[in-house]
Amino acid sequence: MSSEQAGVKDIQVPPHPKWPELSPEQKDDLKTRIKALLKENNAVLVAHYYVDGDLQELAEETGGCVADSLEMARYGAASDANTLVVCGVRFMGETAKILNPEKRVLMPDLDATCSLDEGCPADEFSAFCDAHPDHTVVVYANTSAEVKARADWMVTSGIALPIVKHLKEKGEKILWAPDKHLGNYIRRETGANMLLWPGSCVVHEEFKAFGLERLHRLHPDAAVLVHPESPESVIKQADVVGSTTALIKAVQEMPNEEFIVATDDGIFWKMQQLAPHKKLLSAPTAGEGATCVSCAHCPWMAMNALQNLEQLLIRGHNEIHIEESIRARAVIPIQRMLDFARDHGIGSTPGK
Repeated sequence: MSSEQAGVKDIQVPPHPKWPELSPEQKDDLKTRIKALLKENNAVLVAHYYVDGDLQELAEETGGCVADSLEMARYGAASDANTLVVCGVRFMGETAKILNPEKRVLMPDLDATCSLDEGCPADEFSAFCDAHPDHTVVVYANTSAEVKARADWMVTSGIALPIVKHLKEKGEKILWAPDKHLGNYIRRETGANMLLWPGSCVVHEEFKAFGLERLHRLHPDAAVLVHPESPESVIKQADVVGSTTALIKAVQEMPNEEFIVATDDGIFWKMQQLAPHKKLLSAPTAGEGATCVSCAHCPWMAMNALQNLEQLLIRGHNEIHIEESIRARAVIPIQRMLDFARDHGIGSTPGK
């Protein structure tokens, strides 16, 4: 079976949820109730950069964290809390549970998944791996626990390049999944022999090269920041290509006053918090051939809100469970990455 023949199913992208508009007073009251519930449950809130800004703010106000998917799990392992509340998408909750099996891991909505995860079914991926037994299997964090259990390495976008370079130097051929754009970017940068699974992110897939070029002409002094899950034609226009963490750092450290950002616009909350005087523009998703099923914001990330977070803490439902035989295998590629990062002095937050 080739990567093109692998049966990647059509992804059913949900509409963006419509949450009731809250007045400032209602929002403050709701946050106060949630803070009390977190204490009652000995729970810590860990939120991804792509969820609503109210959730990111609440996580920081209550001693939780706002971070990329790996650091969310690492934070959970270091926390004294016995309940981790993960505001993000399902693979993030699963990764937290893989690294923290003794803790209760809850999510506001277990249906909050990811197009990369959905587009890489474990049974089809396993068959693909079986057809190429001479390849080292490297999977992106945006995959299910079952897919991670089939892998040799897990990587985030911030640490993928040094790990793939390391494997290339050892003469290894790589089977990569699931994001084809990130895989192509890494292959171009490293020259590694890589066989790619043909998945993509519904958010990053929508950024349009022509629209980006036109927007940049209108804002010629703006720096273009691009996540490597974006199409190659968009990546080619970037001043910085990097993980969520790297893009946030660029806004802080680069002298430009304006930035065009090609990733989920949920990241704007943290960027604006750290660099309030900078102007942020979302890279275009409209243009010829555009369907805009996400419009620069993941509909699954949008399933996290203050309202269902409160209900989660009241009811204690939506717990992540992973079969121990799968968890025990899935932790191996994750720990391999963590050990590599430690041994090579790569920072505590490798990226999304």
